[in-house]
Amino acid sequence: MKCIGIEFPELGEARLFDLPDPPQPGPTEIVTRTLFSGVTNGTERHSLMADFGSRFPARAGYQHVSVIEEVGRRVDQFSTGETVFLGNHGGHRGWHRVDLAAANPRERLCLRLPPEMEHEYCALFGIAGVGFRHSRRIRVAAPMRVWVAGLGLIGQSVAQASRALGAHVTVTDIDPRRLQIAAQLDAHCVIDIGDDSAVESLTEGGPYDRIVDACGAPDLFDFIYEHKLLALYGAIGALAGRQPTVFHQTMLHALRASIESSSHFTLEDLGILRHFCQLGTVRIAPLVTHRVPVDEAPAIYATMRDDPAELLGVIFDWQT
Repeated sequence: MKCIGIEFPELGEARLFDLPDPPQPGPTEIVTRTLFSGVTNGTERHSLMADFGSRFPARAGYQHVSVIEEVGRRVDQFSTGETVFLGNHGGHRGWHRVDLAAANPRERLCLRLPPEMEHEYCALFGIAGVGFRHSRRIRVAAPMRVWVAGLGLIGQSVAQASRALGAHVTVTDIDPRRLQIAAQLDAHCVIDIGDDSAVESLTEGGPYDRIVDACGAPDLFDFIYEHKLLALYGAIGALAGRQPTVFHQTMLHALRASIESSSHFTLEDLGILRHFCQLGTVRIAPLVTHRVPVDEAPAIYATMRDDPAELLGVIFDWQT
C-alpha cells in the first residue's frame, strides 16, 4: 500500500505528500487500497489554477479503483479482497476509509466491480458517471436527437451515455483526435465545427431535442438561438464550467424549453454505467491517452497547466 497522496501546494504546481498508515475501520466502514485512479480533467484543472478561488494546498479527484483491505464488523455488503470503484471526493491517495452508513450519499459511492471487467479503465467511471447523470437529468431517451458540443472527456462520456439511452447523437469539436475517437465510439454524426460546412451540417441534423454544452464556448447559447437549433420542448444541458452567461429568453419562452444542469453522479448512475460497459455499449479504453505510475503525477499536472488539450483520459497506476 502506498501511503502517499497528490496535492496542489500553490497555483499551477502539484506534488506528492505522505499519508499516515490507514486507521482501523469503524463498525460501518471499509478501508481500501488504491490500484488505479483517474484524473478529472476539468475539476482538477479548476482547482490547480484556482479558477473559482481555490485555497492552497488543495486536493481534488474522485475516481479510484481499490481493493478492500478491511471491513468493519457491521459491514455485510462487501468483503475483504473485493475490487470496488469509489466516487468520493477524497482526492488521489493510496488508501481510503469509507463509511457505508454516511448520511450524505456522496460519501458512500462504492460500487462492486466484477472480476471480468478491465479494472484499470474503471478508474474513469467518475467522468463516465457524470455523463450518465447528466443524460438522465435532461431525460435523454429514444428517439431523441442530441447534440453534444465539445468532446473533452465529459463530452465524450455524455455522447456515449446518450447513445446508450437510445438517442441519435451528433457531436462537434475542432480537435481531429477527439473527433476521431468519437467516431470510433459510434457517435452517429461527427462534425468538425471549424469546417465551412459545419453550420449547414448542424442545421440539417436539427433541431435537437437536447443540446449539451460540454465546451463552455461563450457564444454557444447565441449560436443555438441564431440558427434555431433547439427543438420545441427541448432542453439545453449546461454541463461545462462557465462564468456568468447571457441567453435569449425568447428562445426558451417560444419553444417552452429549458436550461438545466447537474452535478456529480449517484450510485444508481454508476450501476447503469457498469451494465452498459459489461454489454460493450459503453467503452472507456479508447478515451485513455495517458497511463503512468503515480510517481509521475507532477509531470501530468504540468501538462494540464500548460497544454490541457493534450490530455484526455489519464490514469495513475498505484501498483508500480
